[in-house]
Amino acid sequence: MSAAPRSGSAKSEAKVLSPREIATDLVITALITVPILVPVVAIRTQLDQGVLTWHSRYWLAGLLALIVVVGRALLHFLVWNPRATRALDVSDDGKTTVYRKPWGERLGPYVAPALLAFGILLPVVAHIGAAYGIELPNFGELRLIDLAAYILIYVMLGWGLNVVVGLAGLLDLGYVAFYAVGAYSYALLSTVYFPRWFGTGVVPYAFYITLPVAGLLAALWGVILGFPVLRLRGDYLAIVTLAFGEIIRLVLINWFSFTSGPQGINVPKLTFFGYKFKPDADNDFSEFSQFVTDHFFPLAYDRVHSYIFLYYVIFTMALATYFVTKRLRRLPIGRAWEALREDEIACRSLGINTTNTKLTAFSIGAMFGGFAGSFFAARQGFVSPESFVYIESALILAIVVLGGLGSQIGIVFSAIAIMGSFEIFRELGSAGNGIKSLLGENIGQGLEWLFALLPAQLQNSIASTDPVQYRMLAVGSAMVLMMLFRPRGFVTKREPTVYLKEKKSISGDLVGEGHG
Repeated sequence: MSAAPRSGSAKSEAKVLSPREIATDLVITALITVPILVPVVAIRTQLDQGVLTWHSRYWLAGLLALIVVVGRALLHFLVWNPRATRALDVSDDGKTTVYRKPWGERLGPYVAPALLAFGILLPVVAHIGAAYGIELPNFGELRLIDLAAYILIYVMLGWGLNVVVGLAGLLDLGYVAFYAVGAYSYALLSTVYFPRWFGTGVVPYAFYITLPVAGLLAALWGVILGFPVLRLRGDYLAIVTLAFGEIIRLVLINWFSFTSGPQGINVPKLTFFGYKFKPDADNDFSEFSQFVTDHFFPLAYDRVHSYIFLYYVIFTMALATYFVTKRLRRLPIGRAWEALREDEIACRSLGINTTNTKLTAFSIGAMFGGFAGSFFAARQGFVSPESFVYIESALILAIVVLGGLGSQIGIVFSAIAIMGSFEIFRELGSAGNGIKSLLGENIGQGLEWLFALLPAQLQNSIASTDPVQYRMLAVGSAMVLMMLFRPRGFVTKREPTVYLKEKKSISGDLVGEGHG
């Protein structure tokens, strides 16, 4: 096999293989792999009642060979030879070689509009598909929309933490504390203080009134956290923020008279501008649907309306987070965050007030966490300290890192991958039946063949264990592989905040901090 060029820094002079050379390498890989697998895998002997019989498994050898070839092709295109997708063009003078942009860069400008269109149309497509009996296996219409709203919460949290970690370079391991502040702000204001101050008539509108208050309270706590850590960076900053998150959680558990402790608080769910999504209740959504039917178009009351409304609320909040953070990055404060991330000493020498820069990063990032926490409480109808443990901060940080520090589109993909995989493992009831029910009868049978190849003891161990327990193992393994093959996350390039004369993408290899 021809040696594959290794990925490295910008100083690497490895030869860039053409598509034809890559194809030749894959053919050679197949010619070497197949003869090795035939005697080892394809031919199997078995002793039956003293008679040695010969069984053939050529299909398995072919499958393994295909996996090897596909894996090597992915290494070529994603790791060793990322420029191989560029076509070589010769200029008119016949001397200069010009590279076209690879397909990833050519598709880059269309990713955000495609995700936007997908997000807008998802509930509509799911609703129409359910009407015609088209659904994902074991994922009904309600479950799919609810899962999408659940993932969007973490997308919004990832974009908020990206301000602190990705732009300002401040490692925060206690971000879940601001999430908890937003959730408990809504819980306490909607159940205790608003009814006491304004009467019970304001409760159906509590979310819309509380949302900005929850964000401001979370921003205030972001400033409170920022003051003690102004002179800290790196590991010391991470330890202090971790302690801050644990302090908030312990306060929620032990201040029983204020937060109800471990018992939690039942809170009113989100309403459609005062109309409750609850049949036979006063001022329920059926009254609104009847009003629309009488004056505009037929709108029959359906349970799915509550899920669709919740989805579009968090979708709108996530979009607002995206556009605000994107705009802030182009403002002087955003450029100050990036300067602080790259070199704090140089940042001070340029006359930038690092105190205000750090405090604004903490407060703005915390504000979006408070918004997400307020929606979480209104969606769940219940809050308790168990929802705001350290693992939540770790997951949000993992979403930001795997998506690519400073990249907003990458956070979307990493949130879908991590939180979506958790729900897939939740659906697996057992090793065989769970896979079959999730992926369908035919695919499930094919996976049962592979499952049958495992040793009996391992089969029994897997079958007797709840698959949910494997989800952190799977996510952790995927994170290790990502750090090996794509250490800068899903998206390794982004447009610079400011540029001179010509806008160019910055490669992660050219940035010392790895935030390209």
